[in-house]
Amino acid sequence: MSRTTIEATEASFLLQLSETAIHFEPVTKITNVFYDEVTRQVFTVRSGGATGVNVKGPRMKNPINFRVEDKGAVLSIKFSPDQQILAIQRTSKSVEFQNFSNQVPDVVEYSQPCRGSSTIIVGFVWVSNTDFILITNQGIEHYQVVPEKRCLRAVKNHSILSNWFVYCPLSGLLLVSSGTLGTSLQPYLFKNHQLLRLTKFEVDIPNPPQPARLCLAERDVTPTLLYNQMVVLVLKHPIKQNATVGRETVLGNSEIVVYTLCKDAPPRKTHVLHLETSGKLAVSILDNLIIVHHQASKTSSIFDINLTGESDGRVMTLHPFLASVTIRPYFLNIPASAAMLNHEPSQMSCELYSPNWVFFQSNIIIDALLGCLWSLELVLTPLIDMSDNPCELFDFLLQRTDSKSTVMAVLSRLMGSSHSLGADVPVLGRVFDKLNEAYRNHLDIEIQSQIAMPAGAFQLSTGSTSRRPNVVIDQTDVYSRILSPMTENKPAEESHDRFIVAVVNEYIRSLVQYHIPVQHFIYEVLIEAFARLGQFYQLHQLFQYHAVADSKPLACLLLSLESVYPAAYQLAVDMLKRISNANEEIVEILLSKNKVLSALRFARDTIPIESISARKFLEAAQNSQDPSVFYGVYQYFQQRNRRARGSSAFLKGEHCEVYSRHFKLLFGDGDCSTSLTDSLSMG
Repeated sequence: MSRTTIEATEASFLLQLSETAIHFEPVTKITNVFYDEVTRQVFTVRSGGATGVNVKGPRMKNPINFRVEDKGAVLSIKFSPDQQILAIQRTSKSVEFQNFSNQVPDVVEYSQPCRGSSTIIVGFVWVSNTDFILITNQGIEHYQVVPEKRCLRAVKNHSILSNWFVYCPLSGLLLVSSGTLGTSLQPYLFKNHQLLRLTKFEVDIPNPPQPARLCLAERDVTPTLLYNQMVVLVLKHPIKQNATVGRETVLGNSEIVVYTLCKDAPPRKTHVLHLETSGKLAVSILDNLIIVHHQASKTSSIFDINLTGESDGRVMTLHPFLASVTIRPYFLNIPASAAMLNHEPSQMSCELYSPNWVFFQSNIIIDALLGCLWSLELVLTPLIDMSDNPCELFDFLLQRTDSKSTVMAVLSRLMGSSHSLGADVPVLGRVFDKLNEAYRNHLDIEIQSQIAMPAGAFQLSTGSTSRRPNVVIDQTDVYSRILSPMTENKPAEESHDRFIVAVVNEYIRSLVQYHIPVQHFIYEVLIEAFARLGQFYQLHQLFQYHAVADSKPLACLLLSLESVYPAAYQLAVDMLKRISNANEEIVEILLSKNKVLSALRFARDTIPIESISARKFLEAAQNSQDPSVFYGVYQYFQQRNRRARGSSAFLKGEHCEVYSRHFKLLFGDGDCSTSLTDSLSMG
């Protein structure tokens, strides 16, 4: 489905802004706006904080409002993750801290200067509630904040000449740029209150500028987590210098290079994403997808690195899974009083892909001039109608969160179209393989958890590890949502039953291929379809060659087919005999067929003698209206009583008085010519 374009109809938008925007005071001459990717909070600072600081965010129930002393322009402001400590940078040399209690700031501030007289602060980041990282042009300074003592304790210092940095709060990965070109990237991993230096790597830039200068910008590098693996996305703009004019022009299309971090080796280049466009681009990460936004065309492209592309053995090249996708139109509600005063409509259309939009990780969009913060959301429903490449579509859907209903809708649609188009069963078979591969993976992880073998968290290496699938389509789902409706609402056509047989056979084949035991209700659909088609020879072969797993429900189904296929009775009895705990059911079947002596003989050989109900057999014998049968059964239980208790009489709790009277009525004190042994040996 590479380079697929969806027509922008109302029901076709795969991307949308969150319905409820976070509204904040827009940027003005006296109001600055800051955003923290760690806490996902937006700060509006008026007059350096003297006239108020307002903090909002999608994870906050209520905003935080406070004032700070105006000590100069605020360069950066961030809360610790637990909202207990506020860090404010006003100069390039130090950061001030202020403790908070119940959203009220402490009146006393304390500060931490950077090391060295020539050192300049590049930025800072909270990596835990008390761990504070200061990035300077000379290195990385790790501090432990001690709020009770209003001070910071130095933990460790890493020397590096840094240009800029980016931080991924999901993985704890800090990426620092160094070198004249800025293409040397040094990763650090924050783990267990330690900042670990990982292996540095170099980003290759085609046609680097001459003379050498910084050409890799912070906005073009995105560290993130994809499928529980730490990766670094590098957006590359091909640039060619025109020596005659002395200016640079963009030639060709941009691309994103994906570097995957390894445990004991440098990050390696694993994927290249062809963007098929150039210009002003931004990246969002959403549900393990890479969303690339193009401002000029007002469209987005969706990439999934878990899909198959073109590989040279080391690097996988991918085109967009979906190209030219647009975000659903968004309308801002205007307060009723303002709308009436200015005679304006109650809603205002928001400009999508606005030049004022700023994209933050992982899926935050902020328009500082409009005063809005949104989360970007993925909508899977439009994919139901996309069936040009069903196998790739299922590959995509099975890896999305909360996509089960969409997967089932696509499968149902595919079933209907396959039947109408001549039953493209091989395609359905490949789809079943994809469903059952995820199903098998889920079962394996369940087994691991039961034997105390956790699958683990995110991996630094790219080795194959079991990852819990986002969507599991089990046999109950396929039966209730697909197979059962197919049989209940089927047209009176032989071709439909033949299609059901083909589909179920293919599904069973796939289950067996992935070593998943087939549930009886799947076999039932196949058996019933064979019966409607009158294909009893094929049905008989299924059981004769044990292609169907033995079960009591299937045996009962076979018994129900005896009227149209008499051999089904014996198939059912033979199946029950192979089931170790089905002896009671066999007895009931024989009694229902009025084969009382055969039932008693079978019970005598398979069930403990004291567990056999005399009343059940005597009642069946009486209903047979054959005196010799009743005599034989009655005499058998009298002998059992005599051996067990020394008396042939029945216990009162056995409720056999009526049968004793019936025996005397038939035979009195006389004897019957048929002996007990002869009776029980009769078929």
